[in-house]
Amino acid sequence: IMTKEAFMNALTMDMALGCSTNTMLHLPAIAHEAGVEINMEIANEVSDRTPNLCHLAPAGPTYMEDLNEAGGIYAVMNELDKKGLLNLDLITVSGKTMRENIQGCINLDPEVIRPIENPYMPNGGIAVLKGNLAPDTGIVKRSAVLPEMMVHEGPARVFDCEEDAIAAITGGKINKGDVVVIRYEGPKGGPGMREMLNPTSAIAGMGLDSTVALITDGRFSGASRGASIGHVSPEAAVGGPIALVEEGDIISIDIPANKLNVKVSDEELAARKAKWQPREPRVKDGYLHRYASLVTSGNRGAVLEI
Repeated sequence: IMTKEAFMNALTMDMALGCSTNTMLHLPAIAHEAGVEINMEIANEVSDRTPNLCHLAPAGPTYMEDLNEAGGIYAVMNELDKKGLLNLDLITVSGKTMRENIQGCINLDPEVIRPIENPYMPNGGIAVLKGNLAPDTGIVKRSAVLPEMMVHEGPARVFDCEEDAIAAITGGKINKGDVVVIRYEGPKGGPGMREMLNPTSAIAGMGLDSTVALITDGRFSGASRGASIGHVSPEAAVGGPIALVEEGDIISIDIPANKLNVKVSDEELAARKAKWQPREPRVKDGYLHRYASLVTSGNRGAVLEI
């Protein structure tokens, strides 16, 4: 049942629904255990060909119960099947194929589930960004980003933990145009890759979500919104480029082009890397210490490897 084709179906559905960036952790991690490779390049390929059919809160005004009443997941699958975007001949736990399971399920509300001819966006709800700030990955929930923030440049405001960033945001120290950088919150650095829901909520609460971006090696919840880019890999704790960003560096975000860069020369980044020293671990014993020593990068699903 858990074949590569099944994982591709799951990824396609996620793009159509505009779901959580956590998918980019869960799917690679589950696929890893099943011996199936799901990489971030595949994610962008799927996103490019899959229209976004649902705008569920906080990206839009509808909720999960509205989706259920409109026909649910099966109705979304039938919309995607109109353009052959799913493999519906795969067997499921019901003993039937997906095609058999969704037969007769129709879209009852074209505003909750947009017809595939009239999507909210022509591409999927999640984008994978790369660049000199994120050589491996940076993940953004594109469906929840305001149009004016799809392309953005601004000065970095750098924080080495979530709490310091929240204090600066709520204290009025973040200005329009800034790019908040929260690092050392990745799988190893956290340890545990905390959700940065509080900083994104604080940015929105201060009325800055249309002018301020957030970049982190941590992650977000399904409730995240705005230009919030997470899972930046390699993470700061292993000396990734996010660890080398300095206050005031200009960060360039181009979501349509899948780019995330810091406007600093390669030579300067190399000089900073030569001076960089790992931070003292936040946890030095117990299970979390063992976890931090074994966990891989966010772009690999933060799986454990011995």
